[in-house]
Amino acid sequence: TFYVILHCVMTNGGKSTLSKSLQQQIPNSCIIAQDSYFKVTDDSEIPTDSHGFKQYDMLSALHMDKMVNVVNSWRRDPETFLRQKGLKPASEIVSGSEEVYVLIVEGFLIFNYRPLNELFDRRFFIEIPYDVCKKRRSLRVYDPPDPPGYFDRYVWPMYLIHRKEMEGSVSGIAILDGQKTKEELLAAVYEDVHQYVTRLKGNFRKNVSHCMRFLPQLDIE
Repeated sequence: TFYVILHCVMTNGGKSTLSKSLQQQIPNSCIIAQDSYFKVTDDSEIPTDSHGFKQYDMLSALHMDKMVNVVNSWRRDPETFLRQKGLKPASEIVSGSEEVYVLIVEGFLIFNYRPLNELFDRRFFIEIPYDVCKKRRSLRVYDPPDPPGYFDRYVWPMYLIHRKEMEGSVSGIAILDGQKTKEELLAAVYEDVHQYVTRLKGNFRKNVSHCMRFLPQLDIE
């Protein structure tokens, strides 16, 4: 059994679209989205900045401890995790196949939370320029809606702060151009994952073969 955790980030960069496309292409995969862990049940927990904007783009606005617990639950038993999500493990479809489980973790602030970042096997960052990001955000509907000036005075400045923090503390990130087509992004990430899984399987077989050389020969009558 092999475990692979992927990670795609940047607000309005197309991470959710890419994650869903990957899940459709990769057997035994499922998605955990950071957006599901906002402290929306108690808006009073979200601090307000000097402009009166709610600071949603901060780790303190998220239940990151709960998110890590869910990821660890998947790591302990990915097959059961899939079933609980209403997904059928590929091992039930193709008997005798080597099992590879892939967790796709997507969000905009995951690299900045070390306990979670340390769990990732592959890291992808989808980036888009300011004007593209602003346009995409203006076309989306948020609850609560963005107040006037929210993107320029809060969202983009916070992105730059978190991006700088990420670049100073996290290595091994593959940067993807979010202006490429969905098909191009999917092809790039899928090929990377495929090669990574192939290497995992190859290393596993070599280790098994090496260990078998040193096992005592048993005479069975």
